[in-house]
Amino acid sequence: MAVNSPVFCPALVISAPNSGAGKTTVTAAMARYFTNMGKTVQVFKTGPDFIDPMILEAASNRPVYQLDLWVVGESECQRMLYQAAIVADLILIEGVMGLFDGTPNTADLSELFGIPILAVIDGSAMAQSFGALVHGLVNYQPSLNFYGVIANKIAGQGHGEMVLQSINEKALTQDYFLRDSHISLPERHLGIMQAGELQNIDVYLEQAAQQFANSHFNQLPKDVVFWPSKEGDDAKQYADFKRAKPLKGQRILVAKDNAFSFLYRANLAMLADFGAELSYISPLQDKTLPKGDALYIPGGYPELYAQQLSQNNAFKQAVKQFAISNKPVLAECGGMLYLLDELISENTHFTMCGVLNGKATMNKTLSSIGQQYVDLSAVYPNIAEPCEVRGHSFHYSSAEINLTALAYSQFYPRNTQAEAIYACDKILASYMHWYFPSNMAFFVTFFNGEVTRDE
Repeated sequence: MAVNSPVFCPALVISAPNSGAGKTTVTAAMARYFTNMGKTVQVFKTGPDFIDPMILEAASNRPVYQLDLWVVGESECQRMLYQAAIVADLILIEGVMGLFDGTPNTADLSELFGIPILAVIDGSAMAQSFGALVHGLVNYQPSLNFYGVIANKIAGQGHGEMVLQSINEKALTQDYFLRDSHISLPERHLGIMQAGELQNIDVYLEQAAQQFANSHFNQLPKDVVFWPSKEGDDAKQYADFKRAKPLKGQRILVAKDNAFSFLYRANLAMLADFGAELSYISPLQDKTLPKGDALYIPGGYPELYAQQLSQNNAFKQAVKQFAISNKPVLAECGGMLYLLDELISENTHFTMCGVLNGKATMNKTLSSIGQQYVDLSAVYPNIAEPCEVRGHSFHYSSAEINLTALAYSQFYPRNTQAEAIYACDKILASYMHWYFPSNMAFFVTFFNGEVTRDE
């Protein structure tokens, strides 16, 4: 293949007018169907999401990475799509929220890379109005290319025929999928349940894939042309770090189980590419920590496993001893809650690690959501200015922490105050979920233990 030559690969963006229409189930079902057909299916997820990629990885048997024009960046998104097109028979991109929701949004991604849209619309409570919704979605931004529409959660054949007949855009590939509890993934407050919590995940996926086998979507869509990205500063820096291996010799302990599983694939790949040895640990099952140079506790569902976490006193003590040994500890969202004195859920008080003095309370309503950024040069005086890191938050808890917030992240694009950033010794904690490649140099410095505080 010639340098800078285009690559052709079938690709679709799976989107919807709103959340809850069934995008994840449809994307996973399509991925499993074509995987079963012997195709290599590369799935991406638009926006900052951890749970959907777990399901999509189970469906495609391949890692799932984020595509986001702001957090990840346009050039990196283009690079990942180009690399995927070289090896894949089909690229699927699950959108975030509704098609036009957010800045940037799924429609922006589709238009920028010329990828057609498969619209998934919940038709369970509609008849002929379904056609009006399709018409509005297709014509709201005429520059977009729509491949087809799935009427989802349909009651029966008559209902399905009625909603499809109402569509004026007859050139769209179209079909209806029946409402079926056997192929609907269970949900909770942060979205669908994790793949590791679903004992029958393969049964769900196989049954869902049958819909595609018997539908008008059982053939690959047309090719899309993908171009290599111009190597920008970020790509060059990543390549330089990958060659230099600045984290070589660092063993990073990463909490990963049903309580702590909100991990960006890109974060783990970056650490490994830069030479770190990743050792996965379970605060639920393990009794002690193995030897390590840094500790990373991501977000997750500590509230659902609070009793088990609370009762694992040996592991909590090991975490506390590690934290006071002046080694780097990064705690995000649920990971930060685990470091506190206690977590209150369903009016029950559960003791946590006691590394940070404070408590958190689970709420019934959403406390914070949105993409955000923060300049960490205000937190670490030895870091060159500016030191922007990007990420997001999504949580139902509120925390009272007896530390002074050293900085606050800002919501993007509103530029309003978001989450408090706490740091003491070599501990960095916040509700913010960090996207490591957004500032590679900082995370290399952090996990090498080279950040300092003027306490």
